[in-house]
Amino acid sequence: MSKDSEVNVSGGVGVFGLMGLIFVTLKLCGVINWSWWWVTVPFWGGLALCFAILIIALVGIGFYHIFKRR
Repeated sequence: MSKDSEVNVSGGVGVFGLMGLIFVTLKLCGVINWSWWWVTVPFWGGLALCFAILIIALVGIGFYHIFKRR
């Protein structure tokens, strides 16, 4: 193996993770009076959005196949 090969690894907190940490901190300090659901949206919101898009796509494909046969 060559000594010139490099491995680039990125790590750290992303934008949504940082927003989530800020929102949790503000909630615990009493600065914001939001529901915990809204405070934690940056942590689970992206996954929920992906599932919603997947379900809409599957329903669309289902309708396509139903009406294609007629």
